[in-house]
Amino acid sequence: MSTLLIGSLLLSIFHAMIPSHWLPVLAIGRQEGWSARQTLWITFLTGMAHVLSTVLAGIALAGLGGLLAHRMETFTRWLAPVLLALLGLFYIYQHYRHHHFHLHRQTTGWGVIGTLAVAMFLSPCLEIEGYFLAAGQYGWGFVASLALLYGTVTISGMLIWVSLALHGLQRLDWHALEHNAGLITGITLLFSGFVLLWFG
Repeated sequence: MSTLLIGSLLLSIFHAMIPSHWLPVLAIGRQEGWSARQTLWITFLTGMAHVLSTVLAGIALAGLGGLLAHRMETFTRWLAPVLLALLGLFYIYQHYRHHHFHLHRQTTGWGVIGTLAVAMFLSPCLEIEGYFLAAGQYGWGFVASLALLYGTVTISGMLIWVSLALHGLQRLDWHALEHNAGLITGITLLFSGFVLLWFG
């Protein structure tokens, strides 16, 4: 049991470092003019969506065995990356339609946040599911402990990375990038979608 917990801890730490988990929120936050507090809150919400789908899939695997693993991977492998890519194309379209965005809009864009949350929900961490499958033999209490460990480490890691990035980005002159902000955001989202598709 301790081996499973240590392995899942290490995997969760590395998992939280994956840029496609937090970079889209950071890019859109800059594009939409979100404050640091808003960006961190939305990172938390999208992280919760990601953890929720992973834990739900893990519970299914712990209870039903490996029967669902192949079908779930086929479904999630392309849907979440496509949503990120479509969101990226939307920002690129808006960039060329309006020539440039203004970074000082203080909106939260619930449609954008919802799309991010859905994309994260539809891309559960398939790597950790093996641990849930193995944990099933030790009972639901152990499965719950594994889920809590994974969720806490993943969300904390995402928040830490976004905080560090926000701190570093405060030193940049964003006025110089304003005319290309939509394009930069769109390319970042497209890149994240392709990385998630090919390497996720």
